[in-house]
Amino acid sequence: MVLGATIYTFQISLNDADRGVYEALEFRVARHPSETEEFLLTRVLAYCLEYTDGLEFSRGLSEPDAPALTVRDLTGAWRSWIEIGTPDAARLHKAAKAAPRVVVYAHRDVATLLERLARETIHRGEHIEIHSLDRDFLGALASRLSRRMRFDLAVSDRHLYLSLDDSTLSGAVTLHRIAPSG
Repeated sequence: MVLGATIYTFQISLNDADRGVYEALEFRVARHPSETEEFLLTRVLAYCLEYTDGLEFSRGLSEPDAPALTVRDLTGAWRSWIEIGTPDAARLHKAAKAAPRVVVYAHRDVATLLERLARETIHRGEHIEIHSLDRDFLGALASRLSRRMRFDLAVSDRHLYLSLDDSTLSGAVTLHRIAPSG
């Protein structure tokens, strides 16, 4: 028997002081059985941190070559290619040729990813933004994951403050760059 995706519904009050974005977001996200809770939540948080006109989730496994999130302008041209997890160098090379901005949100050990990517040739690799999410923060949020979630997310100085029910979780988002090879 093949397991299907599980649908999660999110209602998020986003207050991103770093970018001046204040929105009430409501969306559904499908979680494939092979996807960890932390990966799913990294996708959701990346959506919030990147929220802008033209931002969309990919169709998931039905579009394996597509990034997790994209931003396109009104003509359909790529503005941002946003990956989740630990993409390989070839994928980031392709992304950097397709979109003017490439971003990765890592939910695991970012040092290993950066070390691996530094050994490879990646088109405009020095311009790729790699953001790591605080692993303790993600773990605490994953332990409270439910199929319907409503929370407030405040972003200030690249620090996340997430109010859920009667508690607040917090954690940093750290920007990394790929070290030039050589």
